[in-house]
Order: sequence, then C-alpha cells, then structure tokens
Amino acid sequence: MGVVSTILYFLITIVILVFVHEFGHFAAAKLCKMRVDKFYLFFDFFNLKIFKFTKGDTEYGLGVFPLGGYVKVAGMIDESMDKEFMNQPPQPWEFRSKPVWQRMFVITAGVIMNTLLAFAIFYTINLVEGKQKMETNVIGYVSPGSIGAKYNIQPGSQIISINGHPVQYWDDVRGNIFIESMGEDVDLKLNTKGQITDILLSKNELRDQNERTLGIYAGNMEPVIQQVADNRPAKNMGLQNGDIITVANGNNITHSQQFVDIIKGNAGKDIIIQWKRNGEIMSGVVRPDADSTIGIGIGKYTGTIKNIKYNVITAIPQGVSDLWHYGVVLFVKSMWKIVKGDIAFSKAVGGPVKIAQYAGQSAEGGLLSFLGFMAMLSITLAIINILPFPALDGGHFMFLLYEGIFRKPVSHKIQIVVQNVGFIILMAFMAFVVYNDIIHI
Repeated sequence: MGVVSTILYFLITIVILVFVHEFGHFAAAKLCKMRVDKFYLFFDFFNLKIFKFTKGDTEYGLGVFPLGGYVKVAGMIDESMDKEFMNQPPQPWEFRSKPVWQRMFVITAGVIMNTLLAFAIFYTINLVEGKQKMETNVIGYVSPGSIGAKYNIQPGSQIISINGHPVQYWDDVRGNIFIESMGEDVDLKLNTKGQITDILLSKNELRDQNERTLGIYAGNMEPVIQQVADNRPAKNMGLQNGDIITVANGNNITHSQQFVDIIKGNAGKDIIIQWKRNGEIMSGVVRPDADSTIGIGIGKYTGTIKNIKYNVITAIPQGVSDLWHYGVVLFVKSMWKIVKGDIAFSKAVGGPVKIAQYAGQSAEGGLLSFLGFMAMLSITLAIINILPFPALDGGHFMFLLYEGIFRKPVSHKIQIVVQNVGFIILMAFMAFVVYNDIIHI
C-alpha cells in the first residue's frame, strides 16, 4: 500500500478513536450540566492548531499533533496547567462542584465509549461475516531462510498440536503461536509422512511474532490475484483480478506465498512471470518497487471453510467474547510477558508510525479487516486510559476514589504536581515511542 493511502487510513483510525473517546467525556459532562471549555481533536501544543471555532461556552478545534485529543471541563484540575479557577469560589457548572459519582462518570466516559465502539465493531463483524475457519492443519509452503526452514519443517506436514493444544483449523495455528504462546517457547507436534516429530521453537527466535518470520503457511493457497492497485508495477504490466500466477523467475508457482517471497527478494530487478487468464497463458516483465512490492493482493484459499453464522441475538455474546479475548486477555498477557522480559519492550510498543503501518495493512484485507483492527486498537486504548497513572483517565479516577472513600479530596497542590509530572512522563514516553517507530521502520 502506498504512503498516501497508509497516512489516510492512519488519520481515519485516529480521528474516529479520538473523537469517540473525547465525545464520551464531552457528552457525560453535558449530561451532568458541567461547562465544557474546549473540545479538541489532536493536541494544539504551543497553540498550533489547524482551525477553531466557538459555539456557546465551548471552543472546538483541530490541533496539529495527531497524538490524541482532549476535552477541558471547567473547574477540573488537569494537565492543561490552568489554575486560575482555584482562586474563585466553586460555580454550579464546574466539575469540582458536582458529586463524586458524576465526576467519576465524566472521567470514565471516554473509556466506556471506546469499549462500546470495540464491541459494536466486533458485533457487526460477527453479524455480517460470522466466523470463517480454514479447515486444514497441513503446511503448504515453507519460506526459504525462515525459522520453519531452519528446523527443516516440510510442506505437507500436518500440525497435530501446539504446546499441547490440538490443531484442527489453520486459525488454531495462528492463534496458538502468535497470541496464546506470545513470548513463550513453542512446541510443534508434526506428522510428516506418517512420522511423528516434536520441534521446539525457542522464544528467543520468535521475538518477531509474525507469520513471515516463522515462515510456515497453510496449504491450498492458490496464487490467484485478488486485488491490483492503480499506478503500480502489476497494473502497468496488465495483471488483473482473477489472474493465476504460474511461473516467476523460472520457478513454477504452486503457492501464493512462494510468489510473494520471489517479489520481496528481487526489489528493483526485472522478473519474468507467466500467468493464466481464462485458460490462456500470458507473460510479461515486472520490476518490484523499492519497498519490494508490485501492488497486488494475492492468495485464494481453495480448501474447505467452516462458516459459523450469527443472528442479532447470538452475535451479542460472541461480540463480548471477542472483546474480552482480543482486548483484555491479550493486553494483560502481553503486559505481563513484557514485565517478565519474554517480549522485548521496544518491539512490543508502537506509536503513530506502527499504527499507520498496521492500519494500511488491515485495509488491504477489506473493510471488515480494517474495522477489526480499529476495534482491537479501541479496546487497547480504553485499557491504557483506565490505568491508574497520572494524567490518564485512570489517574483522575484514583483521586476521585480516594475522595469517595475518605470523604475529602486530595489537596489541589498535590493533584497539580502529580498531574503535571505524569503529563511530562507521558510526553517523554510518546517521544520514545515515535523514535522507536522510526528506527524500526
């Protein structure tokens, strides 16, 4: 996917997630009859903004730093450094004059909205598409130079189990290796031509948790072109949706990933390829761009697929299950493994650049794939925001929880110092994340 498209999908993702989160705070404050002074998408550090306008008591605007957004509620001690209201008596429309339960509602409303958005997306995906499981546990291709090739894993082998978990579908392979076994050694039990073998993959080798590094792919993936991007080498050469690649660089192509590997290994070089279209054999020369792509989506699973359908009722518990498993469980498990050192911190965290890359990649799989990525990011942001850290929603909530229990607020001076220190730490962390993104491009 091109740079422009990647940036576009990144902006769509961030705008939706930030708007939903901040609108939660905004709507809750309005419901509790609090005055909202500002509602901003993106940050306007140093007063740098794209536009602003005022309606009623609220200034609405768009900042120039796409790292989040904020809602400033009158009479609330936050990281805005605004302390002038503290010299005035509390006003009925201010945050500080409302009951603790209302302030808690306002603080947590953004997290609630992100959670509801994630659930709505998972629910919609289940209702529209259901679950599609590839009914195979047979390896169809092993990439040269991959971990799978290093351990001499052979195409045609059946994956019987992964860390003791039986494998029936290829989805089980992906889930058990890249999610359930994240940061752990992986024990593969294989059946190769009737011979049962155990292969132990070290967690140190699997630190880059992705299918390409592992290098084993499902069988029955025919090299059928599914998408052709405009103004890219494949389109310029004449490839079309439905074309079947048969030969590339002198190699007979039997698996879609085989063709992908040849393209990625020949950036900037001419490759002679042959393809079949409506029974006719055609040929041409293509030169992959510097990013080792030619602008296609390739691969069609021709094996059997188990389709699980949901209706408007049954999609609800499945949506909740997806929300819990792909959001809470995965996040907590990942954080714990980072703390233990099983997963490298620098590779586990991602900022704007990594989000943009994943947004673009998910968009290549279609609308539902893109929405699925957005749902996972939304619940992740919700969990991060509710953590009890100063300047996050969870930090504000802890102050209110203390006030609710002990019937007196934390002193304003302490709140200001803690919030400002927390904000500085968060900004430093964001800078590190952006730097980490850039050096790992």
